[in-house]
Amino acid sequence: MPRKKSVARKLRITYVKSSIGYAKTQKATVRALGLNHLGETIEQDDTPVVRGMVDKVRHLVQVEEFEA
Repeated sequence: MPRKKSVARKLRITYVKSSIGYAKTQKATVRALGLNHLGETIEQDDTPVVRGMVDKVRHLVQVEEFEA
């Protein structure tokens, strides 16, 4: 039986709210995701690690799922 080709799932993450006034760990998480400026959008692989980081700062970012 042939293997199914798995479709790479990705997340489009947009930095929508400033991290000023929030904990240093949350600021560091936003930076670790690769976000530096408000309004910036990045694409990351949909992995448990990235999902955990996004969950930690879900009030600062907007997330969209898509298949690459």
